[in-house]
This record gives sequence, structure tokens and C-alpha cells, in this order.
Amino acid sequence: MSASADIGDLSALADIASGAKPVHVICLGLSALDQVWRVDRPFAGGSEKIKAIEYGTLGGGMAANASVAVAKLGASVAFWGRAGNDAAGHEMKSAFTAEGVDVEHFLLFPDGRSSVSGVIVDSSGERQIVNFRGLFPEAADWLALEAVARASSVLADPRWVEGAATLFREARARRIPTVLDGDMADAEVFERLLPLTDHAIFSEPALTSFAGSANDESLAALARFGCRVIAVTRGEVGVSWYENGELHRQAAYAVDVVDTTGAGDVFHGAYALAIGAGLEVRAAMAFSAATAAMKCRHAGGRNGIPDINECLVFMRTKP
Repeated sequence: MSASADIGDLSALADIASGAKPVHVICLGLSALDQVWRVDRPFAGGSEKIKAIEYGTLGGGMAANASVAVAKLGASVAFWGRAGNDAAGHEMKSAFTAEGVDVEHFLLFPDGRSSVSGVIVDSSGERQIVNFRGLFPEAADWLALEAVARASSVLADPRWVEGAATLFREARARRIPTVLDGDMADAEVFERLLPLTDHAIFSEPALTSFAGSANDESLAALARFGCRVIAVTRGEVGVSWYENGELHRQAAYAVDVVDTTGAGDVFHGAYALAIGAGLEVRAAMAFSAATAAMKCRHAGGRNGIPDINECLVFMRTKP
């Protein structure tokens, strides 16, 4: 096991900030409308009523949040996904546009129903989520795959399997790096997508569900799928990954946590940007950990995401 102290060359990120190095990321998967309640404490269980301190409606979803992170960091990004032609779908589309995300391939189906989530965030920053994933066709034959040619990297979550497989196959054919957000999904989803994935980054619950445990040895066992990198994010502990036959670890950056909602999504978006910019994996992991930590200092899944220069300053001042 090696720990990443030397995070490597980050100059490519500064080049993105200055406009000297164009990077374009495609993020495909879930977009949800999050209804967020802030409370002093979570539900204890059973029938119970608790008072909300605050309430808001925000755009959410794994790949959706990742795309906003890429945009806020300062790179070009497109979100590819599905929603219903309903109020929630239009609200999500408007939110993407306001953040500078390309939504040409975010399709609002006339007979579809958008994904909506209820999120309860307690005073410690931890959250509970209930999600309606929406109803829309699984087919991905409407995607304009010629647009993949201009991508520096592509990212997908496991919520639209046909779309992710279609995007990853096209990216692989063009030798464009593929990044999988390994959130909770059935085993057959990962068995289909991992052979098409260059960089797979799991959450601890998802890795436990798929591999039987979330320990570092499980990462090595998943090398059989042929991914270049298999990783697991561990919240305040950091991230572990298996690469080139070796296990590595990046510690988390210490911050005063206000809200962890969306932190994993932000990590994935930052990582896809960094890999698209050509960073080595250890540098990409450090940058992603820093970006996610900075987001956790603010309430809301998309609030507080820094730009690249803010993140680089943070990394220079934090141990």
C-alpha cells in the first residue's frame, strides 16, 4: 500500500483555468430534482414528525451533479440524460443551462416522468435520501455519438445502463477515457459496464454490495474486469485505489463539514475533468478529494463547488 504524499504535476489544471488547455467532458446518467429539508436531527424510526429548519428545491443526480462540478471548475461539459416533459424536467434543464452545462442531449420525453428525490440533511451534515428514479425509455439509439469525438473524457453513473454502455463503447473505440460512478446498482449492471470502464470509482456501500466487502483487497479482486483503476471513496477517511497491481491511498482534506450531499458526485466530476486533462491518477485523486472537501463546507449538493484556481490554492495551503 502506498500513500500519495507527492500529488504530482497539476499544471494542466492551471492551463484549463487560463484557457490554454481546452477540456470537454460528457456526463451521462441520472438527473433528479432534489427537495431538501434541513433538520436538527434525523428520523429515529417509526412514525414520527420532525421540524424542518430550512427547505429548498435543487437539481440533483449523480452524473448531473458531476456535470455541474465540471462546469464550475471551469471546463466545457455536456450532460446526456433523460427526464419527463414535466415541470421537474424543465426546472432541471433550466438549472443546467444556468450553470453553463450543454443540454442538447438531455431529452424530455413527452410520456416520461422525471426523477425526484427527497433529501433530509441533519446538523452534522449527514443525509437521508428517498428517490423516485423516473419513467422513460431505456433505448439509447437517439444519442448523437459523433459528439463523443470532441470529448476529453466521459463519465457515467449506473442509472441508465443502455446509455452508459453505448457511450463507453463509443469512447473506447476513440480511445477516450471512461469513468464510472460506482453507486449502488445490481451486480449485472457492473458486470456489463466494468469491462468498458477505464476508471471505476465506487462508494463503500456499492463496493460492499457488489464485491462482498469494501476493504482494499476487494479492489484488487475486481481487477479481473480489466479497468485501469478501481477505487473506493471513504468519506472523511479518503480514497483507496488499485492501479498497476498496487494499492494506493489518498487521505481526505480536513474541513468543517456543513453538508456531504453531492460530495461523491463532485469527486467524480473533478476526477473525470482531471483525467481528461491528462493528469496522472495520484494527482487526479488529490484534486478530486480537495474539490469534494471544499464543497462539503457549504449547504446543498452544488453549492460551494470551487473553480480550479480556488482548488489549487486550497491544496497548497492544506497538508
